[in-house]
Amino acid sequence: MTRLVVAAGGGGDAVAAAMLDAALYGHEDQAVILTYAWDRLLVDPVPGPRGVHDFTGLEQLAPSVWAVPAEARPIAPAGSTLPRLAAELQHTFALIDPYQGAEGVTRQLDELVSLLEPTSIDLLDVGGDILARGDEPTLKSPLADALTLAACCQVNAPIRLLIAGPGLDGELPHEDLRGRLGPVVHTITAKDTESISSVLEWHPSEATGMLAAMARGARGTCEVRDAGLPILLTDEGPTVHEADLDEAFSRNRLARAVTATQTLEEAETYSREICGYSEIDYERNKAAWLDERPPLKLDPDTVLAQLDQFEAEARDRGVTHTTFRHITEALNLNGNQRQDLRELLINSRPEQYDAPLWHITTQPE
Repeated sequence: MTRLVVAAGGGGDAVAAAMLDAALYGHEDQAVILTYAWDRLLVDPVPGPRGVHDFTGLEQLAPSVWAVPAEARPIAPAGSTLPRLAAELQHTFALIDPYQGAEGVTRQLDELVSLLEPTSIDLLDVGGDILARGDEPTLKSPLADALTLAACCQVNAPIRLLIAGPGLDGELPHEDLRGRLGPVVHTITAKDTESISSVLEWHPSEATGMLAAMARGARGTCEVRDAGLPILLTDEGPTVHEADLDEAFSRNRLARAVTATQTLEEAETYSREICGYSEIDYERNKAAWLDERPPLKLDPDTVLAQLDQFEAEARDRGVTHTTFRHITEALNLNGNQRQDLRELLINSRPEQYDAPLWHITTQPE
């Protein structure tokens, strides 16, 4: 028995897919998780997703499908979390290669379905931006979701669309999401997070991190991303909803537009036309800006003093939690210093670690 889970946006969606698969189906007969190698600039200094030719040590599953085992390595200067995920989790992680456009992703899915004859196929998106139209002003990263949604709708097999943690990506207003969600199929519990506990200690995903934190009881307001976007941590946060796949595709203008694309560049062009931007352009611009910045030394005394100032201002904004990614950005440190910063903060102030988030305590007396 084999199950197939498509992680719609890659990155944290792959981690959430592993957690949800264990929660729904148990720990036997691990699933194949089809996912992008797209970890953004915190992990990968090269803009955009990684393709097959960006790795060594991949294992071919089908003519167009390659698995990323623990022994695989991204070719420098690229980076990827997938080999470490494969080392720590029992699932098989297969690589979505978007450089052949939506037609290529569809071909990969067709080949996997023929090879595996899976008992179930789930398309999982954390946050719900896959349910967007494409012109929402709060939308930031629609391209990966649009490609996987377009591909899934071309496959001749039943596919269930699941939305975990509605609103956690901060890309669609809650009022818009509520009308697009179907029934709750599961509510993530603290026990469910145990299967990915070790991964949460190092993986940079903010949305999946918040999903796990809420399952463990965290409530309040969490600031994320470089811009400090506030996300509410509520009782509704750990829920997983089914959504109508065909309705999502009919609504998503970018997914419909990219269906016949044969290159990633074509898909980017449609994103610029429909959404007004390409998220890979944003990464290109940010990567160039980061390259121009001199590296900053992580001095413990200086960092903790800066943290005090950051927390004081965050408290004034009503913030109760934040992510280590956001702290790294807020203190003007480089992404490759995130893990060192994390260790410094946890060792210095362990009482504020609300795994995997950082708890901003109330003003001391």
